Amino acid sequence: MATLCDEKTFTEVFRNYAKSLNSYLYYQLGDTSQAQDITQEAFMTLWRKCAEVQLASARGYVFMVAKNKMLNMVERKKVKLNFSKQTVKTQSGITPEHILEEKEFQAALEQAIQNLPEKQRVVFLMSRIDRLKYAEIAELLGISKKAVEKRIYLALDALRKINKQIP
Repeated sequence: MATLCDEKTFTEVFRNYAKSLNSYLYYQLGDTSQAQDITQEAFMTLWRKCAEVQLASARGYVFMVAKNKMLNMVERKKVKLNFSKQTVKTQSGITPEHILEEKEFQAALEQAIQNLPEKQRVVFLMSRIDRLKYAEIAELLGISKKAVEKRIYLALDALRKINKQIP
């Protein structure tokens, strides 16, 4: 019976899943090199743990490892970004009250985005965070450009309504 520790079996698993994992990570991150790095790290982890992972669960395992690595990387970036924002604001003389209000608004905005329906949230983040054009989003998601436009409109409308509720 073939195991993941067999080089030929592992190579076959890599060939079967690396491209789809890389595509998934690229879609989530919007950065080709980061997606490739995390894909490689996930498969290196799978190789190190080959004796512990069943062949049947290799795909799920490598996707889980990649997702965790991606989330850790994003969280580290957020911490660095927040620190650099704090440093710049402190140096520019902005009051602590203003910083607190901005943090509260940012938290409310992030919560509002999380509360959007999944289809709207995905399209909104791809447009606003990944800076993809509507046509690119439509192609990646396999939907029409009009569907992308409608989802963006609905997401913005929902966020406007929530913004009016924020004091």
